[in-house]
Amino acid sequence: MDRDVTETMVGFARTVRAAGGAADPERVQAMLAALDHLDVLDPRDVYWAGRLTLCADPDDLARYDRCFAAYFTGATARARRGTPPVVVRRVPVAEPGGRGGGQEQQGLEAATASDVEVLRDRDVARLGAAERAEVARLIALLDAGAERRRSRRFAPTPTGRLDPARTVRETLRRGGETSLLRHRSHRTRPRRVVLIVDVSGSMSPYADALLRFAHAAARSGGRDVEVFSAGTRLTRLTRELRHRDPDAAMAAASAAIPDWSGGTRLGEELKEFLDRFGQRGLARGAVVVIASDGWERGDAGLLGAQMARLHRLAHRVVWANPHKARPGYEPLTAGMAAALPHVDDFTSGHSLAALEELARLVAGAGEGRAHA
Repeated sequence: MDRDVTETMVGFARTVRAAGGAADPERVQAMLAALDHLDVLDPRDVYWAGRLTLCADPDDLARYDRCFAAYFTGATARARRGTPPVVVRRVPVAEPGGRGGGQEQQGLEAATASDVEVLRDRDVARLGAAERAEVARLIALLDAGAERRRSRRFAPTPTGRLDPARTVRETLRRGGETSLLRHRSHRTRPRRVVLIVDVSGSMSPYADALLRFAHAAARSGGRDVEVFSAGTRLTRLTRELRHRDPDAAMAAASAAIPDWSGGTRLGEELKEFLDRFGQRGLARGAVVVIASDGWERGDAGLLGAQMARLHRLAHRVVWANPHKARPGYEPLTAGMAAALPHVDDFTSGHSLAALEELARLVAGAGEGRAHA
């Protein structure tokens, strides 16, 4: 198989994996082997080669359709029955010597060129309008589901703790005849996730991408996800970000936020969150994600005290600072220095790859303690 075709299809498989699909190396090899026997210029052959190898269960089908549409056509796919009509985008390739650019090369490299791999590590603050739109589509595909916690409720299981009530009922149903012992185990449910996104002026290049990540988390976690914006005041955005369409959700959130690109009083906003919501239950046992650069215009001591209070309530505190990705970065600002001792995981969130890492932290793949 042509090297460019292989790189294109491997990039597509990585997109499926980033969205939560079962695109492990063995499945990728199976897809490439299938394409050796198919017409790589036929969109339907490419579609079915990937669908039959990269999807492990019915839940993967809708995710696969979204990834295929976003990767090859730039469109947003909707779940539907049957085979979706797929049109592969053809990209003009310049001829050697600088000529041309208007003719299409006869090969899959001209039909499936994608900037996904290039964009994954690009700082979103340095992207152009078209690149931002592409990254926004890819963020919408992220599976930002939360880790699971043990519930107090029980469910019947083949093994585990003895279930006396079910065992006795089964014995009585059989007229007192001894039957098999029945067992039960604790159910599990998603852990609550709370996201607080700094929308102040210093965070304006990153606020849109971070709010889109919050929308992806709200879509994945449903009622177990709460979203707030923080700047000069605290705004609850959970209802606005429950729109299924990302652009509609962002429009609703923008209309609800009164302090876009203002100052930062993170300590005061965190205190308000804990007084009004966190102490009553939203923060208890939750994974709390704070997305901010730590430029605190208020009292850094207040921020440190509220972070300590939050850390006592939450299961885990994750801080995403886009400036962390810069070479030589050190958390020297007063706000960041005050907050960091009370943070479990310290990440960047400045790019698509960093947001994928943030999704893994939310899902419970944290390192356990913050590090600079």
